[in-house]
Formats: sequence, structure tokens, C-alpha cells
Amino acid sequence: MRIRIATRLEKQLLAFVAFLFIGLVQAQEAVEPRDILIRNATLLDPGGTGADRMVSLLIRNGKLELVTEDTIPGEGVEEVVNANAGFIIGNLEIGNPPSFMVLSQDPRENFQALLDTKTYASFAMHDGKVVKNTLVQVLEPEEEVQPRERPRESGWLAYTPPPLAVPLSYTDTSKWNRWETKYVSGIFIAGLVLDRINWLSQDANSESQVGDLSPFEGGEIRGLRVDTIFGATNAFDNGFNEEGLDDFSWFDWRLDVPFIANTVLSIGKQKEPISGERVQSMIFNHMQERTAVADALMPSRNVGIVWNGAGSLPYSTWAVGVFNDWFDADQDFDDSATQYIGRATWAPLRTDDDSSLLHLGIGYRYSDAKEGFRFRTEPEFNKAPLYVDTGFDLPTGVLSADNLQTWNAELSWRRGPLWLASEYTRTSAENSDLANPSFDGYWIGASGTFGSVPIARTVYQGGKGAWEVTARWSTIDLSDGLVEGGEMDIASLGANWWLTPIFSVGLNYRYIWNTRLGVEGTSSGLNGRLLLLLE
Repeated sequence: MRIRIATRLEKQLLAFVAFLFIGLVQAQEAVEPRDILIRNATLLDPGGTGADRMVSLLIRNGKLELVTEDTIPGEGVEEVVNANAGFIIGNLEIGNPPSFMVLSQDPRENFQALLDTKTYASFAMHDGKVVKNTLVQVLEPEEEVQPRERPRESGWLAYTPPPLAVPLSYTDTSKWNRWETKYVSGIFIAGLVLDRINWLSQDANSESQVGDLSPFEGGEIRGLRVDTIFGATNAFDNGFNEEGLDDFSWFDWRLDVPFIANTVLSIGKQKEPISGERVQSMIFNHMQERTAVADALMPSRNVGIVWNGAGSLPYSTWAVGVFNDWFDADQDFDDSATQYIGRATWAPLRTDDDSSLLHLGIGYRYSDAKEGFRFRTEPEFNKAPLYVDTGFDLPTGVLSADNLQTWNAELSWRRGPLWLASEYTRTSAENSDLANPSFDGYWIGASGTFGSVPIARTVYQGGKGAWEVTARWSTIDLSDGLVEGGEMDIASLGANWWLTPIFSVGLNYRYIWNTRLGVEGTSSGLNGRLLLLLE
């Protein structure tokens, strides 16, 4: 990927600048390739939006190794220079000899800087060789202002994140999947998820409960999602969304409206604000599948209105919503259930670099249960039969209730590279004929980050990407009162290799204990996943 000159400049100027640059190269004797670190250089925004970046460039043996906003130590580098916020123009490609100049003035504002490079170029490199350098050399330790400094942690699990490489085409509006007009801008994105499951073991009790698992082995298109500015297709979505959808569906179609006191109203089909696990994207979840309790007791998406904003405490949020999917489900409104939902979160502990973080959350959901209820789920593998189900042995599988109430609690703690998180969910059904049953479950997980893994250097930037190792214990109990839906405990281990922020391969192993009517069965499986995003 390459840096382009600001789009405001005429294309014909590139040839002229190249001519001047060649003249500069021929006028001076090139220095043999060596290690050099350039600090405090301004990376021009190619899109002309003003989002310039202050970066450091590391060149080793004549090849560009890293461009980053973070501080790069000068140890082991032959020469460290300060660009004094000079402006980079030229050609940068990770892993190749760079050809670029550092100009003392912004060429977008002072056109003369491009016409007179002899005066305005403080540094020039051609094919990895320095041909001009008037920058001041820096002596370590440096006391000058550096690009974004990440505070260093001390003590148990001391951790300083590695420098993150700047994506050199981060605002390249010439990409085919972007469009920009005077009034409307947008991007076309897509995601492809391919799975391959192998069931490793199953005892006789498990086979008597759920049947033979061997027919569920094999590969599948786990998800194929295409997004535009208005909505998404979900043609091959096997379980990423709620059950019972047609092959084509619109979801996450909504309109966000600024409201009073810096709050937002979100109107349309969207995620219910009740659980952190549900709210965050499953694509970047640390395990390949959400927990059994989340899939069984909480829907993926619903149609309604959400009002949300920041709380009065630092790093706190709140959200309330009303949902009823009567027209999306093609039902009469009087027959469709209505839900009232609220959630609040707070991070009472949070360091500037986010290496230490404590997150708390609580959520509540009330449903008038007009459509009854049926809670069920697979064992956190998509290609699997139902292991627990409140509708076992029922003609329709649906049980009635006067109302349903769900409580959810979240607790997450992060210290350095270690992230621990957990959630507890409980749903109570008001039905005296069933002895007012309650169903619950929880999970505890360990990993390294919230959301997607930050990658210091992708494989396309000469790096090795990033590895993530995860572990999780989850449990769900759908047996209470006069309902025998079964119980299930699952131990999971996972490993993900992110080659780039949009491409990863991963493995998930699970061992499953399933109990129903006093009989416990065990099984285990391994699922491989390939994830590719277009953005």
C-alpha cells in the first residue's frame, strides 16, 4: 500500500515533482543504505479531510520497516533525526526501498514547496539511499515531543503495547468500494466466514439425548454479509442473526437522530441494549460463537426505538428502548410481544492507555410474553443439534407466560495483556401452572483485548500479525419448576491468528457436559474458521 499525494494537487504535477526529485538525486551523491529513524514527520491525508498524522519512519538496510504514530526506541539504529513536523511526499511501501522527501512547508498551502525542492526539502531518499539530509540528529534519550507516547505500566503484568503500524491507505478515497459526492458519502463492505467442524468424541448418553453427531461434521459458509449505506443482505447467515429468517434479510437498518443533551435516538431494527456480549460485534468476539446463555435467553435483533447517551459519571453510558417486531415478523400488533429494555455501564477504573480497565454493566428486559416463550440452543457450535430446549416433547415447543423478566450483569477487568470478563443472565417466567420457572446461566472468559486485536505489523507490513489465545467456561440451566429443558456446561479453548485487521484464521475446541432428566452425556468438537472482511 502506498501513500498518495493530497488529492487537491493536479495529477500532472506528479510528473513534474518526479522530474525535480530525479534532478535532486542526480545533483547529490547517494549515501549507501543504512538504518535511520525519522521522528516527528507529518503524514499527509490523501483524502484532503485534514486528518494528517504525526508519525515516525523506521528504515533498515535501505527498506521501509515501519510507519507508526507510536514512539520507536532509537536503540540499535545508526541515525535518529527529527523532522520537525515536516511534510512527507513520495512513495512509501512497507518492505521495499522508499523514495520520498520531507518538505519544511505544507505543499497544499505553499505550492512553491513543490517547485523549489532544493530549498524546501530537508530530507530526501531515493530507492532506500539518502540523497539529502539537513535534519538535526537526535541524541538518546530524547527530550523532545514525540509522536503519541504510550504510558509504561509497572508492577504485576507490566505491559507496554508495541508500536502499531499506520495503514498507509487509511483514507484512500480512490478505493473501488468507496464513493463520495457533495451530499452523500458511503462505503460498500462485506464479510465472509467459512467454518469446518469435526466432532471428536461422544459418549452413549449424549447420543441417546441428541442423536449421532457425525452427520453434523463438515464445512459451511458460516456467514456471508454485504453492507451498504442502508442495510445488509444475510443470504448465507447460519445463526449470526436470530432464528427463522429467510435467505434474504435486512438488519441493522436504522436511523440515528441527534436528540436533547447530546443523546441519540436510534429507530429501526437493531440490537437490544441489554448485554455487552450481545451488543459487541460477533465477528470480533474472542470465541467463534456467543455463549449458550446469550443465544438461548436474549434475541439478536429486534425492531424498536433506543434512546442512549453518556452518564453523569466519567466513562459511563445508559440506554433505554421499546421493541415490537410486529410488521417485520408479519404479525398483528395485538398478537406481537412488546419489550421494554434498559442498560447502564460504567468504567470506574481506566488508565490513559487503556492497559488497565474495570467495566461494570447491568441490564433489564421486560416482555409481556404475548407470543409465549421457548428457550433453546446448540452447544456453541453452529453445526450441532439442540442440546437444551424448554420445548422438548411439546407439540409446538412454545410455553405460555403472563410476562418474562430478564436481568443481566456484566463484569470485565483488564490488566496489561490479560482480559477477564463474565456475565450472568436470569429470566423468570410468570406462569403458576409451571411453578413460575426461572432459567439462568453465566460465563467467564479470559483473553487479551476488547473488540478486535490491535496488530502491530500485519503480514503485508513485514510483520507476523497478532496471536490471541482465549479460554471460556459457560453454563446454562433450562430446568426449573415444571420445565425440564436440560442443563449444559461447556469448557472452551481458542486460538486466533490475525494476519491483518481484516483477515484471520482460528480454532475453537469445546468439551460439553449435557444433563437432562438426570442423565449426563459428554461430547467434544473442534471448529476451524477463516474470516475475510472487505472494507
